Amino acid sequence: MSKTAKRTQPKKTAASDRAEIGPPMLGSAILVQALEREGVDTLFAYPGGASMELHQALTRSKQIRTILPRHEQGGAFAAEGYARATGKAGVCMATSGPGATNLVTAIADAYMDSIPLVALTGQVPQAMIGKGGFQETDFFGMTLPVVKHNYLITNINEIPRIVKEAFHIAQTGRPGPVVIDFPKNIQQQTAQPVWPREVHLRGYAPPKQADDIVLNEIIGLIEKAERPALYVGGGIISGDAGQELLRFAEATQIPVTTTIMGCGAFPEHHPLSLRWLGMHGTAYANWAVNGEFKYRSKPTDPLEKIVEGADLLLAFGVRFDDRVTGRVDKFCEHGTIVHIDIDPSEHNKNRRVQLPVQSSVKYALERLNQMLSERPIRKEFSAWHEQIALWKKKAPLRYRVTEELMKSQHMRDHLSGQEDQVILPQMAVEALYELTNGDAILTTGVGQHQMWAAQYYKFKFPRQFLTSAGLGAMGYGYPAALGAKVARPDKQVVDIDGDGSFLMNIQELATAHIEKIAAKALILNNQHLGMVVQWEDRFYAGNRGHTYLGDPEHTKQIYPDFIPVCQGFNVVCERVMYKRDLRPALERMLESNEPYVLDVITPYTEHVLPFIPAGRTVADMIY
Repeated sequence: MSKTAKRTQPKKTAASDRAEIGPPMLGSAILVQALEREGVDTLFAYPGGASMELHQALTRSKQIRTILPRHEQGGAFAAEGYARATGKAGVCMATSGPGATNLVTAIADAYMDSIPLVALTGQVPQAMIGKGGFQETDFFGMTLPVVKHNYLITNINEIPRIVKEAFHIAQTGRPGPVVIDFPKNIQQQTAQPVWPREVHLRGYAPPKQADDIVLNEIIGLIEKAERPALYVGGGIISGDAGQELLRFAEATQIPVTTTIMGCGAFPEHHPLSLRWLGMHGTAYANWAVNGEFKYRSKPTDPLEKIVEGADLLLAFGVRFDDRVTGRVDKFCEHGTIVHIDIDPSEHNKNRRVQLPVQSSVKYALERLNQMLSERPIRKEFSAWHEQIALWKKKAPLRYRVTEELMKSQHMRDHLSGQEDQVILPQMAVEALYELTNGDAILTTGVGQHQMWAAQYYKFKFPRQFLTSAGLGAMGYGYPAALGAKVARPDKQVVDIDGDGSFLMNIQELATAHIEKIAAKALILNNQHLGMVVQWEDRFYAGNRGHTYLGDPEHTKQIYPDFIPVCQGFNVVCERVMYKRDLRPALERMLESNEPYVLDVITPYTEHVLPFIPAGRTVADMIY
């Protein structure tokens, strides 16, 4: 080729290598195509005036399934359920003003639990921003404290870059929610999109990884320890490090306890599993970390430790939440603590540790496993394992029907002389576990039922237990089950809920029916706000502060009656009051290929045990 011919060729630039130019289109269509390019296949979206243009564009997408929730909060919780079940960013959308503000609880929930979520909101036209226009709120400013990042689109040409950055930020490092606020006038403009192939974010670097020196130090600490324990959380699940954790635990023979967010990170049927710890965790997990104390018959009695707890605590992907630690300065008070987390802001935030390590937990465990394969730990912890076996035998999770319960007015009102047929909540969860072989994906609302679900269903794999842990948002369970079922249609998905929590987003039964999403709901119905009642019983002499949800004039009736309510949504519902009917009803629910609600009547007098009162220590545990 001649020099002249060479000069006639289009000149490649660095910019053209990094971008692709598309045909002119509306801003709304650019956004939809940007979502498609990020692999979005499901969007939970409720329309309104400021987002209509986006919905019109979505009707032309052949890739994205747009699911209409019946409340924006329900849609955002469903997007969270999708994200928690897959690890991919869930996507939700609402209009401006009240539509956007209805997303805030779910955005805050995703922020607390480190869930990848992209929330899109319509906004009033730019010329109206700041003028108090109809359905205007400063959603950008409003969400700043509860997002990983947020955007207000001010230029149509920025849409492709912003969307690509949003998904990158939501799904990398420590995952979290990202908000994109989109003024209506820009949705209606036309431009030729330039699609970036890469993301370049100044100051947003890949996380620092642990170096071999510090990892060797961890191995050295294990070799010196007599009573090591692994304390792992949601970071194992979001970091996709479950297999690496299993390999590490088996190589070192270190017992494993998890947070509620970490349920499923380590198989709970494994001999090394201590299940989960904290306020309502197993007694033996709490003892393994903190030691066993002599039981206090009076709050003034002096503390006396009977058996020492862990002398080395490997805290991986956790944040030392107060529901786990209790009085934080007493948590593993005399042990050496190693804290590996991808987010350095978590180091020494709640609990000062001896060895903070910034790293993705997957990389750290992979490298530790490589080192252990080259230099296995020869030490055994047989005495420690024997002590843990004694603790497991001494205080397993258990329940019983008491005489006091059998004589209660609640039982007489509802069981009509058949008090021996009472269904305790724990029975229902155990039966569900047995009938599903422990393979179902569970979601929950928030309260006693949430704790019983975590206690009596033994989780086998990551992304199996989806619950609002940090924020504790009631109403989470059923919408999240819809999102999880859409994401994992091959799995049985069951929301274990309370009557109070279920009522908060009951309208999503309509979404389940219309969209043919066969998510199930098992309601543990005690006619009360059960967890608050438990605290009233323990700390307020049983005085009821507006915690009864039933009809005070008709206490023998179940109120509300979920059966006709569900019939109004064309969803099957049945009620179970007697123990003999429980398993057949659960079987009918599980065999159904449609949405299904099973309303199980349980006593409100049952308490979740073990129980470490807030701000107290393991020495105060009631078990």
